Amino acid sequence: MLCLANKKEIRLAKTIYYTAVSLDGFIAGPNNAMDWLHTKRANNDHPFNYESFINRVGALCMGAATYRWIVDHHEGANREWIYDQPSWVFTHHPPTGETDPKLKFTQAQVAEVHTKMRQAAVDKDIWIVGGGDLAGQFYDVGLLDEIIVNVAACTLGGGSPLLPRRAELELKQVFHDLDFIVAQYLVK
Repeated sequence: MLCLANKKEIRLAKTIYYTAVSLDGFIAGPNNAMDWLHTKRANNDHPFNYESFINRVGALCMGAATYRWIVDHHEGANREWIYDQPSWVFTHHPPTGETDPKLKFTQAQVAEVHTKMRQAAVDKDIWIVGGGDLAGQFYDVGLLDEIIVNVAACTLGGGSPLLPRRAELELKQVFHDLDFIVAQYLVK
């Protein structure tokens, strides 16, 4: 969203669910399998490629399953947290021994955490990294502005759904990207 201030365009920060999904609507296969995603090719020649997107993000959040998948599959030096942005993990069972100051584990309601995320993000976007139910919780309280979905050329036959609730969306833009169709939806 844009607004004019002193005849300058200013982009308003948004809360965005940016994810990949199979053609049959799953963000992860049975047992949270993500191997299907790593077999897909992208040329990233569109405004919603990952590099452009992550540069707009000032804070992010995820559910416990997404956090666990990232930790289990991250191969960085010293297994450091992969994101530079402040990150919130919604979980009922925070891990012990986690000391990275960018990571915050919470059992709070999304509206309360959203306020903290908005402060941390300053004028940048908030990214809901993974978890269709978590994105749905933001939707339920009117705090989800956009969904950007990378639809992969495959089906999974089951798993974790993209957004397990009814939502009113408006298709804004679509791009074709090798093995993906990238679609931007505005939340009504």
